[in-house]
Amino acid sequence: MIRTVESQPPASAPVLAAYSYCEAVTGQQARNFAYGIRLLPAPKRRAMSALYAFSRRVDDIGDGLLENDVKAARLEDTRALLARIREGAVDEDDTDPVAVALAHAAAHFPIPLGGLDELIDGVQMDVRGETYETWDDLKAYCRCVAGAIGRLSLGVFGTAPGARGAERAPEYADTLGLALQLTNILRDVREDAEGGRTYLPADDLAKFGCSAGFGGPAPAEGSDFAGLVHFEARRARALFAEGYRLLPLLDRRSGACVAAMAGIYRRLLDRIERDPGAVLRGRVSLPGREKAYVAVRGLSGLDTRHVTRRAVRRRA
Repeated sequence: MIRTVESQPPASAPVLAAYSYCEAVTGQQARNFAYGIRLLPAPKRRAMSALYAFSRRVDDIGDGLLENDVKAARLEDTRALLARIREGAVDEDDTDPVAVALAHAAAHFPIPLGGLDELIDGVQMDVRGETYETWDDLKAYCRCVAGAIGRLSLGVFGTAPGARGAERAPEYADTLGLALQLTNILRDVREDAEGGRTYLPADDLAKFGCSAGFGGPAPAEGSDFAGLVHFEARRARALFAEGYRLLPLLDRRSGACVAAMAGIYRRLLDRIERDPGAVLRGRVSLPGREKAYVAVRGLSGLDTRHVTRRAVRRRA
């Protein structure tokens, strides 16, 4: 069982400044993520921002324009920085605000920092240009770049005292991360193709006649692109259904945060399912008012109650 303590001693000025930097990065670079963490109390919100800022640094290395050998070296430098954080060797007056904030967060929450090593492993797979033959292959990658983030976040959220089945919380957090990542892959299929990356499993692409790729605003002639999208969306929905079992294990505000972030992506999935070709024509997104509605819904506990009722019916 993972629990966290809400009350913490006041942070020093350098640490607060480091957290402010991470929150600015989060607000600018991860608007979907930022909607969710607004619902958290300040200590958890700051810790989540530190996690995001470090993760963003790793992702930016992988997505950047540097040569692959330079990317590989920078990823190893980042891994070395993570080791310093794990060892408590980052001082409050360190010049790297992300390191300062993450070190403070890790000292006050039981964050499994090994998940960030997994993220680095996943981005190294991107740098190597790995492709995936089967869903099991892709799932291993998704566990590195998204499932690990779910488990890291759980270290900040903690589980509610007395929550039944709390020992399975890391499993559910991991699965919810997979659901979000598969939704991301569907949304970014053309953008990734233009960058020379294909994430969807090769055997799925072949099954629907999509092995030629996604280089244009329309599916390749003779392919069943809509069938492919609907197939992958059903897989994502099953992952969401399993991952949502995390919600009743969290306290109200942590559950609201997770429900908001997951709800935004589930609605993105709805849009993609309604019009699969939209992901080839441009980036599918939700308007701000819809994100705000999802956040309010999460704060109301509606999704948590729905999952709880479903669990009670299964046990009956």
